[in-house]
Amino acid sequence: MKTEFIILFFIALFCSCKSKNESCSKSNNLLPSNMFEYNDNIEPRWVSFENAKGEKGRGGMENNGAKGHACDSITAGSTKTLLNVSGPGIINRMWVTISDRSPLMLRSLVLKMYWDNEDKPAVSVPFGDFFGIGLGKTAVFENALFANPEGRSFNCFIQMPFKKAARVELVNESGVDLPMVFFDIDLQLLKNWDENFLYFHSYWHRDTATVLTEDFEIMPAVTGKGRFLGSNISINANPDYKDCWWGEGEVKIYLDGDKEFPTLIGSGTEDYIGTAWGQGQFCTNTTGCLIADSKNLQWAFFRYHVSDPVYFKSECRVTIQQIGGNNKDIVIALQKEKVDLIPVTVHQAPRMIQIYKKDSTVNLEDKSLPNAWTNFYRSDDLAAASYFYLDSPKNNLPDLQSRDIRTWKLK
Repeated sequence: MKTEFIILFFIALFCSCKSKNESCSKSNNLLPSNMFEYNDNIEPRWVSFENAKGEKGRGGMENNGAKGHACDSITAGSTKTLLNVSGPGIINRMWVTISDRSPLMLRSLVLKMYWDNEDKPAVSVPFGDFFGIGLGKTAVFENALFANPEGRSFNCFIQMPFKKAARVELVNESGVDLPMVFFDIDLQLLKNWDENFLYFHSYWHRDTATVLTEDFEIMPAVTGKGRFLGSNISINANPDYKDCWWGEGEVKIYLDGDKEFPTLIGSGTEDYIGTAWGQGQFCTNTTGCLIADSKNLQWAFFRYHVSDPVYFKSECRVTIQQIGGNNKDIVIALQKEKVDLIPVTVHQAPRMIQIYKKDSTVNLEDKSLPNAWTNFYRSDDLAAASYFYLDSPKNNLPDLQSRDIRTWKLK
């Protein structure tokens, strides 16, 4: 079932028929419409340490055909090139495993991808976060884009076309040597490039203390034509708010000229990932919460826009409000303790009383307000890896934050 789902997804993503009567199998350079159809436009290559250049008839040569170079190491401060090929081509699958899977290594090791000989990477993301692992903590899961079957490996199934060249690197910024890295990058060389193909990008950043009323940017504004594919988000909830619920914030997607208000908006954090009334641990093809640790106030969750594609023509920006909630009397007690918060609504079903004002803060002890569920802006530690396609091999987003920020108070 999952295989059929992924195949249909990528056919829909890249197939661009030239006329109503022309079948997708004729114009699609990536996958045939049926598994049994032959596609003369693609030539398979597997790149690993046993065939570093993916050359025809040159795999496993180092030890006279026996297993000879299954893994390698990355010393502290060094870079290991996993892939360096000329195009056109398309990466279909990446598998990696490393001997040190500690939170420090998963946030310190950086995965970089460059398309078409660009100097700026299209992908520059902490290794663990790129593969859907938030907070530097591995989890056993499988979804439409990533998998970690037993918590010891990292799989990516996102297709990544390139026209001229592709380079994939691992940079070890951990301060310690990484003794063993195994990898396998499966790609296809293409005879013909389709101008409708988009380049894959990924961006990660962290805000260790979000500012009240300022939405956290899951993906800062990118320019060009493309598709927002989704994100995985992690939170270290601020203990100042005790056991108050942190996930009332709504996801906003600003498209093609949207200014103050977005075109697309959700109704709450757990709602965005397809669950309700809180957020426990679960995993589906496109939504999930891999870490739900109320004791340590940590959550890591994802949503991938596979069946509900988000295309944009000129620009896209994705944010999430940092809003929480609890019963009004508890919120009043927090205010008396001088905890930073700004009330937003008091919700006594079916009424939702709107009390947020930009220039003042309402007095929750007002007797006219019912003692009911009260939402409020709050400040927490958030990080997000976003995934998107663009019609350009490079993007306009900032460079990856320093290792100190990435690993600050990593539990």
